Amino acid sequence: MARQERNIRVESVVLRHSDWGEADRLLSIYTREHGKLRAIAKGARKMRSRKAGHLEPFTRVTLMLARGRDLWIVTQAETVDPYLPLGEDLVRMGYAAYVVELLDRFTYDESENRPLYDLLVRTLSRVAAQPDPYLAVRYYEIQLLDLLGFRPELTYCANCGRQIQPQDQYFSPLLGGAICPDCGASDPSLRPVSMQALKYMRHLQRSTFAEANRAIIPPGVRQELEDLLQHYLTFLLERNLNSPGFLRAVRKK
Repeated sequence: MARQERNIRVESVVLRHSDWGEADRLLSIYTREHGKLRAIAKGARKMRSRKAGHLEPFTRVTLMLARGRDLWIVTQAETVDPYLPLGEDLVRMGYAAYVVELLDRFTYDESENRPLYDLLVRTLSRVAAQPDPYLAVRYYEIQLLDLLGFRPELTYCANCGRQIQPQDQYFSPLLGGAICPDCGASDPSLRPVSMQALKYMRHLQRSTFAEANRAIIPPGVRQELEDLLQHYLTFLLERNLNSPGFLRAVRKK
């Protein structure tokens, strides 16, 4: 982004916000045009603020931003899609929180990536609309890894290069993919992965969402797939995520 730009119009999703000063709000937003930005919404915590309702997490919004000394300043805000079902159901809210936390952790300020923005808004729409958001979120994880350059190798052994056979395998986050039994059996640090879980990961990797959404994944494989992807994502981030714990808690209720 050109540093001399003083005013810009962006379409964005609010990732998170926090209190700033006596009445302002500090926003982290992911924009279609400029990637992730930080901005101040002055007076947004006041009862009569016209901006406040447009700046809640997960909201898709059009903003006018003015360049401040260190941060952008929100001068106008208009909601494009509030994704209302996300705020009406704790499980959907937990999934949405996980979606935006992943994007927030993996991206840097002012690094434009239009495909990432498109994936984000499509995923929030799916989480809001799908009876069961599980597949929408697993598809998001796989596609996010692809866009970020961390596409897992699922067809050939990531260690020896031989083609993966139809049997249970191992998974190495360090090598970024499946490991055949010959290479993995003697390494206790590797995570076992069933052939079924591997098959569904491949399906999510190569399919459109419409195709992926037709998959019926058995309950045990669903949990294995979720745990494996979160294990890989956490390894790449080198830190734990906050939202999976909240999601696990609300799904038990």
